[in-house]
Amino acid sequence: MSTPSQLAKRFREVVLDGKWIANTNFKDQLSDVTWKQATTKIDSLNTIAMLTFHIDYYIAGLVDVFEGGDLKIKDQFSFDLPLIESQQQWEELLNKLWNDSGKFATLLEQMSDSKLREVFVDEKYDTYLRNIDGMIEHCYYHLGQITLIKKLILFKH
Repeated sequence: MSTPSQLAKRFREVVLDGKWIANTNFKDQLSDVTWKQATTKIDSLNTIAMLTFHIDYYIAGLVDVFEGGDLKIKDQFSFDLPLIESQQQWEELLNKLWNDSGKFATLLEQMSDSKLREVFVDEKYDTYLRNIDGMIEHCYYHLGQITLIKKLILFKH
């Protein structure tokens, strides 16, 4: 299996369908979360909806670059979640995450090994490989947060 295919598999595992590292994934954790739970604030923690938006923001930003576009994402906007006031809006956010994640994995699978060693947009961002590995690690980090916040919400209610 090529390196891009292995990375795509790891990415799918954390977001869409795996259980190997954390025994869960984003889709598994978020499938039964209601919009009210997703927007419930626990102390100073981010909400599940904010973390979902945040992770999709970065995935979508990398997809743009993978498709030949510019890197438009900025850290300062990565938590600018539009207000969610219904189950439909929550489900739209989830569907965006699933669609962007599927696109990310598919585009990654189509990359060559040599592309992974290329500079990602600008030398200050290092290589494609470093950014893809970083995305996978970023996803696991926030998956852990979502899992714990979900438990806190269910415990309090």
